[in-house]
Amino acid sequence: MIHRAPNNPSIMNVSRGGRPPSPHMMIAAPLPEDVSVSFEFFPPKSDATAETLWSAIKRLEPLAPEYVSVTYGAGGTTRERTHSTVTRIAKETSMAPAAHLTCVGASRDEIDQIAQEYWDAGVKHIVALRGDPQEGSNRYEPHPQGYAYASDLVAGLKRIGGFEISVAAYPETHPEAISDQDDLDNLKRKIDAGATRAITQFFFDPEVFLRFLDRARGAGISIPIVPGILPVTNFNQTAKFAKMCGASVPSWMHDLFDALDDDPDTRKLVAASVAAEQCRVLHANGVNAFHFYTMNKADLCYAICHIMGVREDIAT
Repeated sequence: MIHRAPNNPSIMNVSRGGRPPSPHMMIAAPLPEDVSVSFEFFPPKSDATAETLWSAIKRLEPLAPEYVSVTYGAGGTTRERTHSTVTRIAKETSMAPAAHLTCVGASRDEIDQIAQEYWDAGVKHIVALRGDPQEGSNRYEPHPQGYAYASDLVAGLKRIGGFEISVAAYPETHPEAISDQDDLDNLKRKIDAGATRAITQFFFDPEVFLRFLDRARGAGISIPIVPGILPVTNFNQTAKFAKMCGASVPSWMHDLFDALDDDPDTRKLVAASVAAEQCRVLHANGVNAFHFYTMNKADLCYAICHIMGVREDIAT
């Protein structure tokens, strides 16, 4: 079971038995230096969005993330843009890139070739995912000559090279899983195949993640499980996306973002505060690594990291 810090500096976590903070304690004090962050980007759809993406990457680079990942779409242009973005990060920045790879729409030989190209290019970290159903379908179907599931993909990657492999985890259970235990069993299969880290689907209530972490540890899962943090850029869109993903949105979030649809400046301030406090609660309960879904925008993530104490070393 994860250690629960007895002296909790967060205003959101008193319900877990932690003491309310001393009136002399600075709630907004930076977190200790043991905190690490990583960022996720998605490949651009055009030259214009490529420049926007690259601006975000360069803005976040001075924060020295542990790694940055780039999502992947099956087939054609999206796959090519993922590869070009990953290799550009490897060549032109100081950051370690992690390339997403899925089972969707490709044979084993095709996926193996992509993985080999990453290995040869010096990209040694893969985020291995089953992937969503192909466009036009509401049900996942494995490629006849492909890897059927993420555990199969992980095993295949390990045959190619000594990749560091991250996989997905679901604090509120994957929508297609028949039970919580079934979902945990699937995570264990991916770990048994060689996964070294799990990154979670986004969530908003820290208690959701902490309960999941307790269940995972109780099931014998010992690899790092990194919470996925989604700063809210547009609350209505986020709520719709969360419903599709099976992620719950607490009622207090509806209240916080109420009437801010046409007030982007205030919305950003609220979003940064919510995500930073979410991270503080998790850190107070023993979590020290955070993966941010950037949506290819740097401002919110940069501000949240600054609040957390993850900052550019201006002396260098």
